[in-house]
Amino acid sequence: METSAEEYYVGAYWGPRKESPEDCARRTAELLTLLSACDPLLAHWYKPARSRKDARKQPLMPSDLATLTESFRRGVNREKGGPAIEQLGFTFWFGNGGARGEDVDLRITCGDDGGATPNSCVMTLPSIGANAERLSTAPVLSGVVRSMAQAWEPDWAAATSWEHRAAMAETPRAGGFVGWVTYLPRRRGVVPPLPAPVRIEPVDNRGALIVLTPERLTASNPEHVERGKRVGELLARADVLEPVIAR
Repeated sequence: METSAEEYYVGAYWGPRKESPEDCARRTAELLTLLSACDPLLAHWYKPARSRKDARKQPLMPSDLATLTESFRRGVNREKGGPAIEQLGFTFWFGNGGARGEDVDLRITCGDDGGATPNSCVMTLPSIGANAERLSTAPVLSGVVRSMAQAWEPDWAAATSWEHRAAMAETPRAGGFVGWVTYLPRRRGVVPPLPAPVRIEPVDNRGALIVLTPERLTASNPEHVERGKRVGELLARADVLEPVIAR
């Protein structure tokens, strides 16, 4: 199988927001429904299992609110052997049951209203095979970022490679750099005109998607790196790009 030179992910991040396990379950159910329209690989999800052999025994689709609620409730943050720390929110990590390297994982942390770290929804993408080739495209990733924006109402979201993220700044933080596809909500301000071939697409009345390039973005392409930095400078100058949690 061919291995991608870079590994891609999609992440949505937001600041302190108090939410219950039921709230997290409702948003997750909406996300999974929206993702199913982005690509066939994203239409199947399963509860965590002890082995990959057992991974397909407990499907999460069609999404069941009771199952998702209980999963978040069991994922409450706590000190070992101590009581639940609800201020730190809930975490649920699950995947689509594929073979190693060809699968997709979702890690969701929500309901944290303490502000120590951002709430987040992070999807790791396949690194090998046909799934990696199909998902690592601007149309599919735009759909995934849009889905996260609609379900979670984040302060910022992006799809990019880990290598490109590292090239954007010495210490790149969520909300403070431009990815291959970037989402900015309207409450952050108005996205200024950006140089071609960068595209700006509306997300309902919520905000805007910024697509840096229609071709596959790579950190090994100096033009992609420079374009990301230039667009980041323009957005920062317009006061719409800043870390989700300033630390």
